This record gives sequence, structure tokens and C-alpha cells, in this order.
Amino acid sequence: MIEDFAARLDEAATTRKPCAQLSADHELSLDDAYAVQRELVERRLARGERHFGVKLGFTSKAKAAQMGVDDVIIGRLTSGMVLADGDELDLGDLIHPRAEPEVAFRLSRDVEPGEAPGPGLVDAVAPAIEVIDSRYRDFKFSLADVVADNTSAAAVVLGQWQPLEAGLDNRGVVFEVDGRIAGAGSTAAILGDPLRAIPAAVRMAQRYGLPLTAGTVLLAGAATPAVALTAGTHVSATVSGLGRARFSVADQGEPR
Repeated sequence: MIEDFAARLDEAATTRKPCAQLSADHELSLDDAYAVQRELVERRLARGERHFGVKLGFTSKAKAAQMGVDDVIIGRLTSGMVLADGDELDLGDLIHPRAEPEVAFRLSRDVEPGEAPGPGLVDAVAPAIEVIDSRYRDFKFSLADVVADNTSAAAVVLGQWQPLEAGLDNRGVVFEVDGRIAGAGSTAAILGDPLRAIPAAVRMAQRYGLPLTAGTVLLAGAATPAVALTAGTHVSATVSGLGRARFSVADQGEPR
């Protein structure tokens, strides 16, 4: 079952043809869903991609309440998902992509099994944009469905790294499309303080066997609701005191 579900999601991603929700066929436990996620990402690694980072989902109270959950979820980022700051995204590789502004952290060293995160674990912070793209029809899913689908991870753009500092709990965030504000909020939307994402990510990664090594990037969660992407647009996310991350969307190609 685990391999079959992973194969279904992998085919949906590679062919850009959305599939039915896994929960429509089988009641998945959360442990089963993370097993599907692991197998799904292993397929990407087998094609030559590398581990790049992890991402948290449902870090806003509103989204958690909408999904009826009381804890975050975790997904995996691979090198094939990384888009350089200012680069171009091809929508023809995606199904129904959306983007959202985030805060990213970088691990300074390996995290040992069972280790509780302490000072010095993270050495840098950056503004970021995550592109999410559910492989399910109509972008609809249950909790287990989205976990199995690697938390809808599709692409990530990182701004310039800055030395880590305190006071990240209420930084203004502005998300723009073609120079017009598409979303505005605060880093407080991320667990009340993005720094809380660090111990949360370590806890979840250790629970589900995700590697956390020096240089690993951690996406802390979205600061505003996601915005659907269309061809030919320019997208940017600015976090007060941290700078900006940006990318453009190719003129040619539309999501399927």
C-alpha cells in the first residue's frame, strides 16, 4: 500500500495530472502518511536530487483550526525544489501552484538523535517564498493526504542569509505580485514567533526520521495566505529587517 500510494503521487507530480485523494480509497493513519511521504521523497532522491531541508505546515492558528489539528506537520525539501533568488519558475512543471511568504533558518551543525535544540543550532535567517502544489484534484485533502503528499512542497526561493537575531516575533511581512500587495501580515502568524519553529522542526524530524545536518534549511511556515500563480508575473516577499526574496513566473506555460 505504501509504495502504491507513493507511486500514485509521484506519477501525478511528474505527469502534472492530479490524482484522487488517497483517503478516498483507504483510511490512512498519520504514521502511514509519513511512510508514504518518505517513499515519495526517496523516488526523487533516486533520480539524483539531494536532501536540502525541511518545512513545517499548519503553523498558523487559522490554518490549524481549519484542518482541525493541534500540531504542526513536517515535509521534506530536495535540491530539485530550489529556485535561485530572482530566477524564473516554469508553471508548466506544476499542477495548480500557489506561493506564500515565509521565514527560513539554516542549521549550523548536525542534530544528534534525541538531542534537544539549544543555542547555536541555527546560525542564519532569511526571507523566503514557498511554492506549494497539491498533487490532488481541486487542491483538496485530509490531514493524512497532505502529509503523504509531502505537505504540498514544490519549490522554495531564499533571500539573502542574515545573522540570526532575536526579535523575530512581530516583523512586518509584505507579499507582492507585480508590485501590488497580494498579502500583508506579521511573522507572529508563524507559531506566534518563527523561532518556535526550530524546536518544533527538530521534534517532528526526530519522530519521523528526517535528516537534520549542518546546512539544512528549515522553512518555518507561512506568514500570509497563499496566492495562486499565473504566467508572466513577478512575485516578492519582504520581511522587515531581513530583506526580500523574489522570483518571476515564465510567460509561457500554464499549470494544468
